[in-house]
Amino acid sequence: MTGSGARAPVTLEAWLAALASRDTLIEAAAIGGCLLVSALAVHLMRGPERRPGVWFGRRTVDGVLFPLLALALVALARWAMTGVTALALFRLALPVLLSLAVIRLAAGVLTSAFPTSQTVKVVERSVSWMAWIAVVLWITGLLPVLVAEAQALHWKMGGADVSLWSLLEGAFTAAAVLVAVLWLTSALEARLLAGAGTSGPDLSLRKIAANALRALLLFVGLMLALSAAGIPLGALGVVGGAVGVGIGFGLQKLAANYVSGFVILAERSLRIGDMVKVDAFEGRVTDIHTRYTVIRALNGRESIVPNELLITQRVENASLADPRVQMATTVQVAYGTDLDALIPSLVAAVSAVPRVIGDPAPAVLLAAFAADGLELSVVFWIKDPENGQGNVRSEVNLAVLRTLEREGVEIPYPQRVVRQTT
Repeated sequence: MTGSGARAPVTLEAWLAALASRDTLIEAAAIGGCLLVSALAVHLMRGPERRPGVWFGRRTVDGVLFPLLALALVALARWAMTGVTALALFRLALPVLLSLAVIRLAAGVLTSAFPTSQTVKVVERSVSWMAWIAVVLWITGLLPVLVAEAQALHWKMGGADVSLWSLLEGAFTAAAVLVAVLWLTSALEARLLAGAGTSGPDLSLRKIAANALRALLLFVGLMLALSAAGIPLGALGVVGGAVGVGIGFGLQKLAANYVSGFVILAERSLRIGDMVKVDAFEGRVTDIHTRYTVIRALNGRESIVPNELLITQRVENASLADPRVQMATTVQVAYGTDLDALIPSLVAAVSAVPRVIGDPAPAVLLAAFAADGLELSVVFWIKDPENGQGNVRSEVNLAVLRTLEREGVEIPYPQRVVRQTT
């Protein structure tokens, strides 16, 4: 940008005078044509699927590809029209399109990497403000002046001569590296998790691979960003020692949760989709992160359980080796009931309930000789505990009640005789 600024007008008055000439109409027509061709090209490349992403966005012109194509075409048109017009409007269009591409790239990558973070909105607004301020400074000709002043302001830091511009340049480079790493991480993670379904061991394996890949790429990106910012990596040894002491004292729980998360994913003792009971909270595992696991109960409540708790305490998993779960309900019938005829009818009625499976088959057992009648235990199995257990037990009880009413079997209840003495 500094080289092109030497050829372009350096004062705002000169640029405004050139903008008021008749050649501006020719420039506007050329720039409008470049924008139209870019929009049409993006529309054709996007295809009929119209999947949102960093390149294409949710619509045709709200992704990164549109401003990049427009920037390339406008730069080519400016080169072709050099010497023909004053190029005043091109001086405005090029930095605007470049800033738009930077804003779209930062917003798209951050939203893709951290879809639920509220901090992303603040970062997006900050990037937008900085980009548009840079455009204003470039148009007014103040940007080269500020760059020169920043280069002239320098001081000694650790035996090295450091200028304000070198620090700013290193910070911008580090930010660009981190954005590129986040973009690559999000793309690889989406490809790893694509086609894995919503539950099962395959999703858990892909999840651990995605988490490990993200941690590795972020570490490499952080090292590259620090190196680009001019920070010597050898100086990080002291910082690493301080971080190690912090982990040993204050961050040991956090470190234990991260390690436990990788252990859970590697051992597959818990998988996404399993029905578990942890600390009196029962529900379905919906997601496993490196620090915590999300368990969703059947009533819609979600519990965020630290991974260390899942490693150190007892966890009831109804879907670990076999998704089939045994359930039971009890009922009393009057003494003298013909159980040999009643039990087959009850088994048939319970088997007809939709969610009750046939292998193992339901069974009706004489559990006890109660004070008021014969206590029968109705045992049955289901294979989808994630759909609830109280509802299927209710259906089985209704089926048993209808069978007893149809067979004319009495359900006894306690009776008390009150005697009056004089």
